[in-house]
Amino acid sequence: MTETLAPALPDAVEQAAADLLEAACAADLTLATAESCTGGMLAALLTDVEGASHAFDRGFVVYSEAAKCELLGVDRAMLDNCGAVSRDVAEAMARGTLRGSDADVVLAVTGFAGEGAPGDEPGLVHFACARRDGPLATSECHYGDIGRGAVRIAALGQALAMMQAAIGQATASVAT
Repeated sequence: MTETLAPALPDAVEQAAADLLEAACAADLTLATAESCTGGMLAALLTDVEGASHAFDRGFVVYSEAAKCELLGVDRAMLDNCGAVSRDVAEAMARGTLRGSDADVVLAVTGFAGEGAPGDEPGLVHFACARRDGPLATSECHYGDIGRGAVRIAALGQALAMMQAAIGQATASVAT
């Protein structure tokens, strides 16, 4: 189980992280993340499980729009047109993470953990999960105005579930 994050996380999130890393190790797959609203919490969680953190390649914390562009190659016009919290940007972040890493499975997350600008929906989070050898999946969650910490923890659960599903697909495609 996790060591340093354990006091702050629900048992189900800790177990999901351990299960994901076990599945990644068993399938000989590596993971990477691109995080905005979670601020690196997913990367921290995936490197906190003793004996399995070698399945994690790297994490990008791209909180600002400039970081999304510079580190992941997200097009500035896309940010201007769609907004940083959008499906399109999450997908671009995932593709940029594949380009910028050696990982087999990547997860990108962008959202409003708390209140954004006027008119922004608190708790709106977009996810994109991609496999190097397969499809890209997206998810949009509306957690509501439940607080920054609660949104971030809920986002961890969704991110872990999407990565686990991607590993299951990769394992299934190898088996056939």
